[in-house]
Amino acid sequence: MKISFLLHNAYGIGGTITTTFNLAHALAERHEVEIVSVLRHREHPNFTLDPRVSLRPLVDLRQEKNHPLHLRPAGVFPRAEYRYGQYSELTDQRIAECLATIDADVVIGTRPGLNVHLALQAPEHVVRIGQEHLTLDNHPPRLRTTLRRAYRRLDALTTVTEADAAAYRRKMWLPGVRVEALPNSVPDPVLPAVDGSAKVVVAAGRLVPVKRYDLLIEAFAMVAAEHPDWQLRIYGKGEEHDRLRQLIMDLRLWNNVFLMGAAAPMEGEWVKGSIGAAASNFEPFGMTIVEAMRCGLPVVSTDCPYGPGEIIEDGVDGRLVPVGDRDALGAALLDLVRDDEGRRRMGRAALENARRFAPGPVVEQAERLFTEAVSARRAGRPVVQERARMHRALVSQGFAARDAAFASAGRALRMVRKGQR
Repeated sequence: MKISFLLHNAYGIGGTITTTFNLAHALAERHEVEIVSVLRHREHPNFTLDPRVSLRPLVDLRQEKNHPLHLRPAGVFPRAEYRYGQYSELTDQRIAECLATIDADVVIGTRPGLNVHLALQAPEHVVRIGQEHLTLDNHPPRLRTTLRRAYRRLDALTTVTEADAAAYRRKMWLPGVRVEALPNSVPDPVLPAVDGSAKVVVAAGRLVPVKRYDLLIEAFAMVAAEHPDWQLRIYGKGEEHDRLRQLIMDLRLWNNVFLMGAAAPMEGEWVKGSIGAAASNFEPFGMTIVEAMRCGLPVVSTDCPYGPGEIIEDGVDGRLVPVGDRDALGAALLDLVRDDEGRRRMGRAALENARRFAPGPVVEQAERLFTEAVSARRAGRPVVQERARMHRALVSQGFAARDAAFASAGRALRMVRKGQR
């Protein structure tokens, strides 16, 4: 089977890129796999790509940033999508050309805007799989309205959590489209698991407001006050860097908290710690949580929608605390810092429980979905045969009407503001 992934920018850093590379590498054991990167801004990807996986960019920003078509707004990529400003008439054209001539059996979109391209433009013989790495409720109403129309032309839609899959089934009404939770996978560790002796807490991810590294630093101040020999190392880059550095200075934590910059891969950094930490307000999955657990670290995380609660078993392989609660986060970290044996016991449980996110189980599920979708498309039938349920249809229509009303109000407000300029 030939499988193609349609990715925003394979040359950047982020959870979607990481999990796409992980899944592509695992599938390449038995299939022909390629990654189509809409954008390219550097010579080589940040992450090492398996030589069995081909990489094909469509728009090279190093040469085409000022291309006349790239200066015109996109017409297919949804305006309400977060990345809309990076798309253009040129990306519309290149994506359409790519899909029209693609020879893959299965094409997988990896974000809402690309799923729309896939749904509308892929040829009939191609199986169309849309991936959602965010959540339905996180999308603005105007985007959800667009997705309701487009996603009906997909064969299947995968989410990274069961909670989000349930939300799509309840709120979107996509008859004939298989909606399934397919978690992100993390490769089997190469380095030995931690022994829990290092006096280091590790966190990783983009330095952006939603990740709440400010909350984590403030919570860690409780740890440093009682155990000044412990460190917090934060890996990543982003817009919050300078503000976080100032916070560290203000709290006089310069000997305890360190902004380490980006690291890829992270495994070599996880194994230098003994506790993982995540303080997000919102986390569709929690890739770094799984990465830490696969290295034997128990993780203290906010119990935010949707991912952490489906990954961490509170009190067994980590701790879950209320979102935004600095004191609860600090207390949970202190509990693990104080209890050497408990920390090691949770670390062993984390290592064992995170095996379900190993490439093997995830790839088996993906292959089963792809195979069934290919068979269904060749037979000219939907991937899932679903009886129309009046109650469910009415519920989804209610959500659709509400989103349409919010979208319409948003358009009216934008017109008013435009007229006032």
